[in-house]
Amino acid sequence: MSSDEVVEQLNANPPAVIRSLKGRVAAYAAEKRELRMEFHIGHEFCHTVDIVQGGFITAMLDASMAHVVIAAERGKVRVSSIDINVSFLRPARAGAFAAVGSIVKAGRTVAFLKAELYSDKGELVATATSSAHLAREHR
Repeated sequence: MSSDEVVEQLNANPPAVIRSLKGRVAAYAAEKRELRMEFHIGHEFCHTVDIVQGGFITAMLDASMAHVVIAAERGKVRVSSIDINVSFLRPARAGAFAAVGSIVKAGRTVAFLKAELYSDKGELVATATSSAHLAREHR
């Protein structure tokens, strides 16, 4: 399956949380084990006028990390976060964001992941690392 086909498949039926955040998978690079998602966050996800609440920033980072594993495993795995560590580097203002998730190392049942979140101005807004449990389909 080509990278474009993987992107198309992931965007075909996104979970409600991705739809709520107006998110979509934009690109997948299998050779880099990296996936890019784009989101458009409105003021309904903000506090203090236009500052995006930290939980929604975490959700965008988490989504990109989970989706890169799903893409790499061709949808044959379910991903559950064991832990997520987020560093908020600057205020994130309502608007467009790109989250880039990648696989650091993956085994049969655990994956170590990282992600970066960029504003529409290309500013690095937040980073995350995560350990995730992988539940594979039984054969």
